[in-house]
Amino acid sequence: MNFLEEALRWIFNPAVHEGANSLAVRIGEHLSYTFGAVVLGAVIAIPLGILVGHTRRGTAVTVSLTGGLRALPSLGVLILIALSVGIGFQAPLATFVIMAIPPLLAGTYAGIQAVNPLTVDAARAMGMTPLQIIFQVEVPLALPLIVAGMRSAVLQVVATATLAAYVSGGALGVYIFSALARRDYPQMLAASLIVIGLAFALDGIFALLQRLARPRGTVVLR
Repeated sequence: MNFLEEALRWIFNPAVHEGANSLAVRIGEHLSYTFGAVVLGAVIAIPLGILVGHTRRGTAVTVSLTGGLRALPSLGVLILIALSVGIGFQAPLATFVIMAIPPLLAGTYAGIQAVNPLTVDAARAMGMTPLQIIFQVEVPLALPLIVAGMRSAVLQVVATATLAAYVSGGALGVYIFSALARRDYPQMLAASLIVIGLAFALDGIFALLQRLARPRGTVVLR
């Protein structure tokens, strides 16, 4: 029997779906990290991205910031934060928020800056206030790119949320790290397949949301 067959057998083993360490519990923790980090990251990144995109000031600093945050080693950041706040869910969540900010910030300011200046000028000529221009003109037109940033952030976090188990934070990484200690490769493969499945599912959902967010009458460039 090969590893793939054994991995599938592990996934469908009734014992895996029972108790506090059940597959449903670990998937729930994994998704909680993913969406929790993206929501918290959005609270920070989207307003900043709107400000940068609308004023067209600080773009160079923002690009440098997003590039620097992308370059941070996830495991190193996780360990550093865990040494500061202790083991548990806080360190992984903070780490994943840091990971979610760059794509959210980049998608937001790029979307706002991509709005045709003539459209903004027309809105201003109609007597719209700056806030009205932002929330009634720029944000709706930039929404596809904002959602694209969310999509990228979700995939970034869901793919690396397994690291939470390294500091006793739970999620699907519990199965991977425990199996690694026992050299139980089928279990490692099974947990990895579930993470991949979650990534594909979330990518499909956000691809649909991105399509729905596109203003009518626009053309999608591929």
